[in-house]
Amino acid sequence: MSIGETMQRRAEEFGRRYKDVFEQLSRVIVGHEDVLHGVLTCLFVGGHCLLEGVPGLGKTLLVRTLAQTLHLKFSRIQFTPDLMPADILGTNMVMEDENGRRRFEFQQGPIFTQICLADEINRATPKTQSALLEAMQERSVSIAGNMFKLEAPFFVMATQNPLEQEGTYPLPEAQLDRFFFKLIVGYSSRQELATVIDRTTRGEVIEPVQVMDGEEIIRWQQLIREVILARHVQDYVVRLTLSTHPGGPLAFDVTNRYFRWGASPRGAQTLALAAKVRALLDGRYNVSFEDVRRVFLPAMRHRVILNFEAQAENIQPDQVLLEILERCPEKSEETALTAELV
Repeated sequence: MSIGETMQRRAEEFGRRYKDVFEQLSRVIVGHEDVLHGVLTCLFVGGHCLLEGVPGLGKTLLVRTLAQTLHLKFSRIQFTPDLMPADILGTNMVMEDENGRRRFEFQQGPIFTQICLADEINRATPKTQSALLEAMQERSVSIAGNMFKLEAPFFVMATQNPLEQEGTYPLPEAQLDRFFFKLIVGYSSRQELATVIDRTTRGEVIEPVQVMDGEEIIRWQQLIREVILARHVQDYVVRLTLSTHPGGPLAFDVTNRYFRWGASPRGAQTLALAAKVRALLDGRYNVSFEDVRRVFLPAMRHRVILNFEAQAENIQPDQVLLEILERCPEKSEETALTAELV
């Protein structure tokens, strides 16, 4: 069997297993298919997810169902203004043995899990929010000079309410950048809301079936990185990212008008990895331009900063990003010339 045939077979297998997980989530979560796809994309590339939406839309139920479906350890941290870093990471405690001798022993906090729900993350102080930074980036926790590795796969799903902003602490850009996707959870449709009422008011209890474990997820994370990203598609990813930089050589008029700061290199990495997932789900082991376009908004909306003019005109990041996506050509003149020479 050739390498191409092997990759094709593995791509098809990934699509089937992904569908198994998606179907279990869909049994419990009504609608919000784009959000489900976004969450699973984050999980299968080893990233983290930020969900934004008003209360009562099923964000907490989603992450709990995901943990049950994947047979992973799950913990929930309710962020409040009085929450301290030690409440998340853990702390050294004085323990006494049977002989009366005392010693320090580290008691792990709720971050020592595999799927961590950081509920209403913007209600805690920046000091407490920063406790997640090392865990999200390095997959480790440093306490009193000792480093503790977190069990793989490790996935943080944070939620925040866009309405009640009094007494909240907006996430700093450094922490926002560590979230792979920012997903907007909208309202349910008429039919979806009717289904929710039927399920929740008639005593129906739907439990998801465990269909995957942590070892299999790690194998799929390795496969995703083997998907081919051709040079001309990679250049498209690079140009899209650079198009968000105001004052840059590839910036559009709308970029210079409304953005104060553009996406970091993590944005380009996110586009590439997320597009690879979309390619596998389509049964391909090479990334297309359409794959990149489909993941552009959730990958970039939290990595750009609006300027004062955009805020005064009530312009949202998605509006500017959509115009950038529309105006950025798939192939640049330099790319086309290189292709002709080759």
